Amino acid sequence: MENKAHAFVAGAFVIGLIGLIVALVLWFTRDTAVRNIYEMSTSDPVSGLQPQAAVRYRGIMVGKVQSIDFDPKVRGNVRVRITVDERVPMTKSSYAALSYQGVTGLAAIALNDDGASQEPLKPDNSNPPRIPLKPSSLAKLQERGEAILDQVERATQKVNALVGDENQKRVADALENIAQVARSANQLTQRLDTTVKDGIVPLVDSTRTTMVSVKKAAGDVSRVANNLNTTVTRFNAEGGALDRLASSTEGLSQALDSFNTTTLPRVNRVADDTALAVRRLGRAAENINENPQSLLFGAGKSIPGPGEPGFAVPVPATAARP
Repeated sequence: MENKAHAFVAGAFVIGLIGLIVALVLWFTRDTAVRNIYEMSTSDPVSGLQPQAAVRYRGIMVGKVQSIDFDPKVRGNVRVRITVDERVPMTKSSYAALSYQGVTGLAAIALNDDGASQEPLKPDNSNPPRIPLKPSSLAKLQERGEAILDQVERATQKVNALVGDENQKRVADALENIAQVARSANQLTQRLDTTVKDGIVPLVDSTRTTMVSVKKAAGDVSRVANNLNTTVTRFNAEGGALDRLASSTEGLSQALDSFNTTTLPRVNRVADDTALAVRRLGRAAENINENPQSLLFGAGKSIPGPGEPGFAVPVPATAARP
């Protein structure tokens, strides 16, 4: 009996200790926050979302998913009820979206507000207000999956056409041409280097000599310019060559006027007299040429010509014979 009493006391102590631990756990984990109920209705799949899933408002834990069932108001939609802490500033522009956690596939509800309205959303647990459930990024990706796959297929076809045998040959030819151009450029660079080494140094020396000659010529030109300036100054000075030239020109002009008014008429008369004498001398020479005996016997009587008194037609010699 004594052993049974000890066992009963030990068992009662263990059971009491377990109950105390459970009570402490419930005490420390109790939820005293006041929560409001909201509903969401969607035609999109809610894969990975389960009751008691977390509800976050901009990353802060504010509630849990209460239930997931079919929407009695909209045929074919899924209704999700959530409980949200009453301190969360829910407005008529608040919305929800599914948020997936890592690679586990489990989903949570993410609440947000775009700020379009500042009017508070009044809670009513008997008839919970509804907030929109926007498609998640995964749902948008699924909707656009077919278009993305088509684009990927077209891109794959283009890539296959790009890496075809003909294009590969073209690429190989282009690479060979590039290699030839590189070799030609290397040879040209070497020739240019040799040309620069062989030609630049003599060119620099020649340039230096030319510059010295140019500098010397510039000095000579400067001296010539100074001498020319001095000569021009002397030429333009009073009593200089320019004034003397002007005086000489004036005297020459006066001499020309005198020649035109006095000497030139006399020269003209002498020329006329000379021309008359020459004409007379010409006629005398013609007479002597026609009648040379006139030099010995004189001019004599001239034979009258046709139309003059005493003119007779000469008789031919053949007619005078018997």
